[in-house]
Amino acid sequence: MFTLLQGQPQIDGSQRTSLARDYERFRSGLPSALEQYVQEQYQIDLSSEYGDLLIKNPFGKASGQLSLNSSQVRRDCEEGLGFVVLKSIIGEDASGTQSMSEWAIEETRMIVERIVGKDQTQGWTVSWKGRGWYDTFEEYLEFFEESLVIAKPFSLHVVPSCKYHLPSAGEGQWKTGEYEYTTRRLMEVWQRHYSHVPMPIEKDFSPTLAGSNRAAHAEIIIHWLTRVTSFIRNAASPSPIKIGLKVFNAILDDAFQLEMLRAINEQCSGQGVPDFLVYANRLFDPNREFDGVRGIAYGGPDLSARNLSVLAELRLLERSGAIPVCRLPISGTGNIVSGRIAAEYLLRGASSFQMHTYFQLPSGEYTMQTGGKTARALLELCFHPDEGLLAWLLHLRRLFDWPTEWNIKRMADFCMEPSNDVWAEHASALS
Repeated sequence: MFTLLQGQPQIDGSQRTSLARDYERFRSGLPSALEQYVQEQYQIDLSSEYGDLLIKNPFGKASGQLSLNSSQVRRDCEEGLGFVVLKSIIGEDASGTQSMSEWAIEETRMIVERIVGKDQTQGWTVSWKGRGWYDTFEEYLEFFEESLVIAKPFSLHVVPSCKYHLPSAGEGQWKTGEYEYTTRRLMEVWQRHYSHVPMPIEKDFSPTLAGSNRAAHAEIIIHWLTRVTSFIRNAASPSPIKIGLKVFNAILDDAFQLEMLRAINEQCSGQGVPDFLVYANRLFDPNREFDGVRGIAYGGPDLSARNLSVLAELRLLERSGAIPVCRLPISGTGNIVSGRIAAEYLLRGASSFQMHTYFQLPSGEYTMQTGGKTARALLELCFHPDEGLLAWLLHLRRLFDWPTEWNIKRMADFCMEPSNDVWAEHASALS
């Protein structure tokens, strides 16, 4: 993996001492006003944007088995996350028919295990047999509403995720009834609590699609990516909606990953332009086995290596003028197990960071030994003196002379500009 951040963060001694002190003293619990403390102590504004929703800090929970009940959402609120993406609902029409019903499979068990990347980097992956939401749509709507009520006093955004119909080879028509019914029912819930704010939604392209015959052809995938936004937007009309495409890692090569991003940026127009991207969910191994199932998704170092490599190539090509600049906001995801890796996504233009596996590690992997794993993860992600985001933001602010009033979103915007010093310094190494 080509990384921009190597060695130790170059910060002054007093900052390092302060981080080491906070890392130790917050073992018993994070400050109740985390963002305010960071602002006062380090002059770093942790606020950012998910899509264009203001979030108090850039860390969120990705859709999955850790965001499928209200108690999980409540714990994430209490322990300081910036946003939560709920487990993906499988779209259905007014009759209850689901064209993607094979993705509504309950998790029977899951295992957190170590994994070694191609470059011998040690990491973690989680294996499970389940896929999307497996209870009824009505139960999902109740869960969505409960989550909005719980989250609002904490200034935490709750976002639904949906897997709508995707036509396979030889299937000419899109089942628009699924888009219309599912989207409108979700929006009814949202608008009871946020009547003047467009509902955000993630369009889930599951990593398991990579092993499906639906995703057997590159042209089919490009067709999905360039058409799906308009169907969701039309389903929501006349109400506005904010649509994020969660781009998946196809089995095809890295060049095709870049082609996917270019297609979204260059071929979508009008109502078909998404509001933001989520890049990119787990890898898929057709030969990997778990619990009697052959072919499962996995994470770990190879996931972040691929994601960061593709995003770096995108920015390098933009810098050279070979392709149009993609200015769509990015929510980065994929093996974000440290603030350093989050900062690598930031340097490629990501203004928020979604995690799932990192909230499931054995308790001994965290310095904090009290409270829940959300708080334990946030301590490591923020305050670790060598691997934490604060250390690397201080490093980057010193390197690029960023103003102290910039928040995470403004930093990400800087990194998306082809003319800036981020890619000028590293262009030769990336070529």
